Amino acid sequence: MRYLAIGDIHGCYRAFDRLLAVVQPQPEDIIITLGDYLNKGPNSKAVIERLIQLSQNHQLIPLKGNHELQLLQARNHNFDVAVELKLLRIETLISYSLPGRRNSLANIPDSHWRFLEHTCLNGWESPDHIFVHANLHPKLPLNQQPDYHLFWEKFIQPSPHYSGKTMICAHTSQKNGKPINLGHAICIDTWACGLGWLTCLDVYGGQIWQTNQQGQVQMSQIEQFRSSEKFAFHSYEPPTAIPVW
Repeated sequence: MRYLAIGDIHGCYRAFDRLLAVVQPQPEDIIITLGDYLNKGPNSKAVIERLIQLSQNHQLIPLKGNHELQLLQARNHNFDVAVELKLLRIETLISYSLPGRRNSLANIPDSHWRFLEHTCLNGWESPDHIFVHANLHPKLPLNQQPDYHLFWEKFIQPSPHYSGKTMICAHTSQKNGKPINLGHAICIDTWACGLGWLTCLDVYGGQIWQTNQQGQVQMSQIEQFRSSEKFAFHSYEPPTAIPVW
């Protein structure tokens, strides 16, 4: 059994399809997708459809990203207002376009809304790792994390989590196409929607697979990206209540 973490897909279906073909997830594998399935890239609809299929025949743990939150928020507005507020990208709605109908949020099928709202999780943890879209507050357990940390905070020298577990996240795009490995925290958003790669990490085996929209493939090991910077580890006790700040 492998724990397979996949970074931001952002509508890059060709890269996602190629990645799955290369990695070849098995029924016993656990696939953790780290959010941001839509916007920026050309085929958000196909990405969501593929994720729904994976959830039906594999052990998929899909997380929400900030772009999923924005799309869910966009339901409360008409199309023009949602675009103006930058809650979604026109590329996303074009991927859902139907013959004879204008671009509209109404074109998104109910099954996709249910997947984004009810199947996708805010975060998930295994015995040794915590998986989130963006980041973690180092002193709080997963079930007490503020939305800002889970969905929006950038990966800038994050402190070790008090649990001692390794954080696996995405969100902060690495324009050089390389993951960041701090030991206690790993970021695998490698700019699939730009000139980078879509990354899958075998969390325990250390294998990395990367694909792009052109169908190229490259492989490496997460230890190749181990940072030489030293971060002091402090043992924290979780607070009894969520602090206000």
